[in-house]
Amino acid sequence: MDLLHIKGIGEKTIEYFYKENIYSVEDLISFYPYKYQILKPEILEDQKEDMTITINAVVEENPKVSFIRRNFNSLRFKAESYGKIINVTIFNRAFLKPHLTIGKEITLIGKYTTKNNTFTATNINLSKLEETRIIPIYHSIKGIKQNTLEKIMREAIKEGLYEKVIPSYIETKYHFAPKELAIKNIHFPMTTDEIRKARERMIYEELFEFMFKIQFLKSLKDHEIGLEKKLNQKKIVEFINDLPFSLTKDQENGLKEGLKDLTSKKRMNRLLLGDVGAGKTIVATILMYANFLAGYQSAFMAPTEILAVQHFHSIRKLFQKRNIEVDLLIGSMTKKEKESILKRAKNHEIDILIGTHAMLNENLIFSNLGFIVTDEQHRFGVKQRETLQQKGILPDMLFMSATPIPRTYALTIYGDMDTTIIKEKPAGRKEIITKVIKENNLREVLLKVLEEIKQNHQVYVVAPMIEENEETNLKDVNLLKEKFDLAFHNKIPIGILHGKMKKNEKDDIMNQFKEGKIKILISTTVIEVGVDVKDATIMIIFNAERFGLATLHQLRGRVGRNDLQSYCYLICNEEKERLKVLEDSNDGFYISEKDFEFRGEGDLFGQKQSGDMTFKIANLKRDYEILLNVKEDITEFIKQKEYIKFTYYQKIIEKIDFTN
Repeated sequence: MDLLHIKGIGEKTIEYFYKENIYSVEDLISFYPYKYQILKPEILEDQKEDMTITINAVVEENPKVSFIRRNFNSLRFKAESYGKIINVTIFNRAFLKPHLTIGKEITLIGKYTTKNNTFTATNINLSKLEETRIIPIYHSIKGIKQNTLEKIMREAIKEGLYEKVIPSYIETKYHFAPKELAIKNIHFPMTTDEIRKARERMIYEELFEFMFKIQFLKSLKDHEIGLEKKLNQKKIVEFINDLPFSLTKDQENGLKEGLKDLTSKKRMNRLLLGDVGAGKTIVATILMYANFLAGYQSAFMAPTEILAVQHFHSIRKLFQKRNIEVDLLIGSMTKKEKESILKRAKNHEIDILIGTHAMLNENLIFSNLGFIVTDEQHRFGVKQRETLQQKGILPDMLFMSATPIPRTYALTIYGDMDTTIIKEKPAGRKEIITKVIKENNLREVLLKVLEEIKQNHQVYVVAPMIEENEETNLKDVNLLKEKFDLAFHNKIPIGILHGKMKKNEKDDIMNQFKEGKIKILISTTVIEVGVDVKDATIMIIFNAERFGLATLHQLRGRVGRNDLQSYCYLICNEEKERLKVLEDSNDGFYISEKDFEFRGEGDLFGQKQSGDMTFKIANLKRDYEILLNVKEDITEFIKQKEYIKFTYYQKIIEKIDFTN
């Protein structure tokens, strides 16, 4: 229903609502209060100082207005409350003066100070409060006052436009209040119990709708017919036994689930979610070998050329004793090199093709593509993944990510995928020793750097900015390079890396570091996840307090990729309790949970989630138990095809992007 039908909304007011993405009465009704002010008449003598209280009073003298400075005034007067005369002060309410006549009964909300017998009010209601009243407080909408919004909301609720979202049997199961009553009580409650019951219902409903989209997509993918492959178990076992290391139990479990997917009639749609350095790539490599033995080609897409080249060399090395053609396709290749690859892929002269976005080339045609792996899958868009999928006939899909996330996020972000988690680190890896260091104690870090470099080891240094910003006093790569050159008397090769450099410059610096020509690499956070520099044993992160825990853990994961003892130093100007989490743990999943606690909702890497991840009333961290109930109920709701009975869900299905 159009907003203009609501009493109190005109052409000017509607523009204010549009700026807040409120376009309909339904949108307006779901603009819930974020808190409530509970007004209960109290007696002055019964209250402690510094507590916000509500008292009834009578004006004893005409108020005086003083202008402290432009656009800032104070209004003062005496009032009587239960026989006690008090001094009342309120700021920026000069407009109240004509209404505060002697003998006027009012309600004061604010704090009372005994020492100077002054009541500093935050609000004054021009009537006596007879009983407890609960006032909804909304996030401010520019151009609309709270009391105006309250009046408009009352008119909107009268319209009673409530589309059915959850079935009656679920309302009964959880004893939910009827939706009409829940909406009324969430905006204009009489008691705190009404607020609690109303919020329970609306939180559940919002999560129910959200999980429906995810689980409906998953239900379609679960029925998607895939390539049922016959695997040569004997040769797969021989390959595993020939590896120069043993698989961890988590890797074995991931492999077992992946092989089961390959032989299933259902198309694989699996996320391999692993902690930094947990060995996801070898699981993907064995699955590509199994796919090869079944007679199909594989494609492995990485987000950057450095990573693609690294994967190419390591995977080709693993297959050097077997007759498998592994090749590389990246953007920096010559036209002639690319044309050769395209021809070989089409003729099935390539069994495994590893590459970057260059693999999305419309001229790349596979002879028999049966398996696709994407590394750091969140770096690729929906359309990019779809383009690659279309190069085969229902190829199995494995998405890899080294971004440990809380179970809550896995359930939501990746809810439409089967998920395998790898936490266990390969044997021989030592725990990275992490220390939080105040910047004035940097000398001990520099001495450790010198000690490691003498052993031919290498060092990462991370700065949050490229250029110095005096206002925030953050370190930039250029300034840090000057300081490190000075500290080591220009005797240690130091390179810098940042996002403003050209691609070939970045690749050149990174390759020099990998080859050991550069001993200290000073960089912004552009250091690639997954890049292996075996001799790097120290990670130093300046202004560590500016980063989320999950980001710091990712950066720390650039070292410790060998059997050498590695170190991470978190340099900060002020003591930050949350950084102690990294001193105590190397478990990325535990750290992501703690990050979630500290930062709440939103992207764990500092950016707010967009679209469906922005909730109006639900909170993933707080409402996790409700989310688990919703997931269980949604599974049954879809299985029994209950959604067919709801016009609401038919409209949602029409809008779903089925290419994801």
